[in-house]
Amino acid sequence: MGNGEVEKAKMRARPIVKLGIFLISHSSFVSVICLIAAIVALLLLPVLAKNTYISENALMPGSANSMLSTQDVSEANRLVKDLTHLYLRSPIESQQIIGQYMSGLDAEVTYQKFYPQLNRFHPLHFFTNSDLGISSSNMNCSSLGINTVGIIRAPRGDGKEAIVLVTPYNPEKNGLGEALSLGIAYSVFSLLSRVTWLAKDIVWLVADSRYGEHSAVDAWLREYHDPVFHRNNLIDSETCNESNTTTELEQKLYVDKKFYSGFRRAGTMAAALVIKVAEDSNHFEDSLNIYAEASNGQMPNLDLINIVNYLAVHKQGLRIQVKKIWSLLGFRWLNTLGVIFESVGQIARSINPQWKFGIPASEYVEGTATLASSLYYQALGVPTGPHGAFRDYQIDAITLEISPKVSLSKMTMRNDFILRGGRLLEGVVQSINNLLEKFHQSFFLYLLTSPSKFVSVGVYMIPFVLLITPLPLVAASLHIDASKSTTPQTTEVDVSRKSWKWLNSARKVFVIHLWGVVVALLPYFLCRLPNSTPTANFTLWGLLSAFSLIILYLILGSPVFEASASQPEKREWASLKSVTTTAAFIGLSLMSVINFATAEIGALFIIPICLMVQPLKLDAQARSLITLLRATCNLVLGLIAFPPVAYVLLKVVFDDVDGFNVGEYWNWVESLWAWNSATYLYVGIVHLPCWALCIHILFHPC
Repeated sequence: MGNGEVEKAKMRARPIVKLGIFLISHSSFVSVICLIAAIVALLLLPVLAKNTYISENALMPGSANSMLSTQDVSEANRLVKDLTHLYLRSPIESQQIIGQYMSGLDAEVTYQKFYPQLNRFHPLHFFTNSDLGISSSNMNCSSLGINTVGIIRAPRGDGKEAIVLVTPYNPEKNGLGEALSLGIAYSVFSLLSRVTWLAKDIVWLVADSRYGEHSAVDAWLREYHDPVFHRNNLIDSETCNESNTTTELEQKLYVDKKFYSGFRRAGTMAAALVIKVAEDSNHFEDSLNIYAEASNGQMPNLDLINIVNYLAVHKQGLRIQVKKIWSLLGFRWLNTLGVIFESVGQIARSINPQWKFGIPASEYVEGTATLASSLYYQALGVPTGPHGAFRDYQIDAITLEISPKVSLSKMTMRNDFILRGGRLLEGVVQSINNLLEKFHQSFFLYLLTSPSKFVSVGVYMIPFVLLITPLPLVAASLHIDASKSTTPQTTEVDVSRKSWKWLNSARKVFVIHLWGVVVALLPYFLCRLPNSTPTANFTLWGLLSAFSLIILYLILGSPVFEASASQPEKREWASLKSVTTTAAFIGLSLMSVINFATAEIGALFIIPICLMVQPLKLDAQARSLITLLRATCNLVLGLIAFPPVAYVLLKVVFDDVDGFNVGEYWNWVESLWAWNSATYLYVGIVHLPCWALCIHILFHPC
């Protein structure tokens, strides 16, 4: 067998190589197909959503009858009365009353003192959980926050596991909603102090929300998991020598020997439930809002939501609600699309009844609005409630906000409301108590389309894969085309210079990404300017970013980065685009590991311009309808991909706002870094540099 036949046999044995060569050679056509398929797959996600189900059989929600009695409700109502009648009194008195009620149930009662932390931007806080701390000059007794904690030890437990109930409470407001949430938690806490089947310790945290609900819960969790010894004692001795706050709170409990000094702990937290009652009433029916999104797209185990959904709907008759983008409900094109999918589903079922495709148009519109909300809030990386503090410690937690149908000023309505809310909470605690281990059976990566439907990671990753697939194909195609441009008379020196030309493009991309890092670090200095407004900070940030980019552009255009001092080569932009698309592919792939929702939304904005960008000069020279249309699309896509413009578009679509102030963008960015959102890193280090490189290619002087 000759050498030629051997080579042919090798090629026949590697069909994957042939497929790769075919896709690269037809990268433009493949890109169009993949983008269209990705958009269609995104629009099909509400149709492909599955019904939720209880994965862990040991949970058994609703298997036991409720033991919560009217006596427990009466005691809880008495607590609500005592708290609401303390208007204009000292906040310490309300916390003292809560501690007395806890101690009356033979619970271990402690008070945790904490100081609110300032949300200041610091680059290293994206990678560490170090305590920010507050200098002693900023500490005073008036800024002291006090969490009230009650612990019930399980009669059938070994102290290694616990369930946490959280009720945010602002003692300075004494609102009826917060008092009712305390009443619901107290009714269940009272019941659990008497039952004999409890296998996990119960911790009731009354979080002092004067400085924010999340801040109070986070302070308690930090002390629970990462105690800092002697620091609080030092603070108290230096700043609060003359304060009798602790004495006022603990005096009666010390006498009864029911107060425990120091910080008390239970076992490993199996789950946490945050209970809130909305101040405004829903005039249609009692409803329950579930908030599940935590920092950087983290979600609790789906079984925890399934338990609440099942018990609330089938046992207590509550209407479950999750966040949705209300503005999408009015889009006619979305309703038309739902009608089309519904018709296709009917045709499919007429052909084969087992083909369960298609949902009603109204359900599709609501599912899309809920899916968009779930994707948006996961991408933001900002917790939607105080439960987010638990997810930072890998503890499954959700926030339950109950909205009453009518005003609860009447005693009969209030008793019924506390009874239903307490029985719901009791059922959830019973199910979690049945588990011998943490939640692990169900999904952790999912998007909700309704309280009872979800899209798993195996489904919603398909649009993202289709979006990023063309990037390496286009990069390889451009690199091959640049390599083929070598003429037969090319010498070895010219080939070497062409190799360095590709390296120069990679160097440009690297330097521009370093510029993105500089832009991301500028707010660290700008936020320290005295008496600065958000608008002024945003303007100064933009000017400094543009000035530094111009300097880099002049440096990159110097002979240091060029193969020769002559005019730029005609195909230099192709090499730069090849490296840019590769960088975008790597950045989006890495971001999908950190926060998939951010990568999904970011891909929708940056990938079209990365694939279509071409120098305007070439399109202008061609002077054809197609090239002019492509140039127009590039300009529009370049404008849309600019981060402030993309923010405005998302704000208009998702938040339904009419006006916009440039200071709002600074406030949004400030909220991202305050919550250590990975979206901030993506915008500064991945999205902005790729956009700048695309604009550079668009105006390339080829």
